[in-house]
Amino acid sequence: MLDTAQRVVMVSGAARGLGWHITRRLLQAGFTVSAGVRNPDALASGERLTVCQYDAAEAGSGEAWVAETIQQYGRIDALVNCAGINPRVRVMDKGEAALDDMWRINVKGPLRLSRAALPFLFDCGNGRIINVASLAGRRVGSNVGYAMTKFAVVALTHGIRQECWDKGVRATALCPGYIATDMTAGETEVTRDDMTQPEDLAQIVELLLRLPGNLSVAELLINCRKEAML
Repeated sequence: MLDTAQRVVMVSGAARGLGWHITRRLLQAGFTVSAGVRNPDALASGERLTVCQYDAAEAGSGEAWVAETIQQYGRIDALVNCAGINPRVRVMDKGEAALDDMWRINVKGPLRLSRAALPFLFDCGNGRIINVASLAGRRVGSNVGYAMTKFAVVALTHGIRQECWDKGVRATALCPGYIATDMTAGETEVTRDDMTQPEDLAQIVELLLRLPGNLSVAELLINCRKEAML
């Protein structure tokens, strides 16, 4: 297992939900975290934690965050792409504004951020990228627009694996079902207590970041209830 000491992890969407739980878990495990948030006032910096402004919808924001992280720490060892949105978009819905928003934040954001971080992940020799996708990226439910973007995140993950394996980078598409965060606050199909708890999923992220290069996980599918695909 890889040591956590001195390893710098960038986590997007770190101010709330799963991103906040991942940030807290990684700090407890001994990682140094560069937290990317839209509103830097929403999270306080601390020991081994730097809070940076990052908006996945804005071109250039990821590059600026990477530059700030390098200026602060001189290295990047891992990236967790967690920022995302899930407005409901169905096939017969009129207009494309919500889909365009998801495409910018859920797909282009992680792509741009990964491109910016990869040279530094190559330098460290055992770089890691975790893209928080969704089970919606493995099968389609009622929100086809969200599923389309999460299919793309899974494809991005495999593209990174294909292009960057020989430079020591390992990438994982983390595909959970219902997680008890604010993103699922309106869901009634599963109770909050029965959903996957974000603090438990954060422990899995820590494990993925610590796995050696010869123990790589391409996709990790997780759900809180039984279904045929799992």
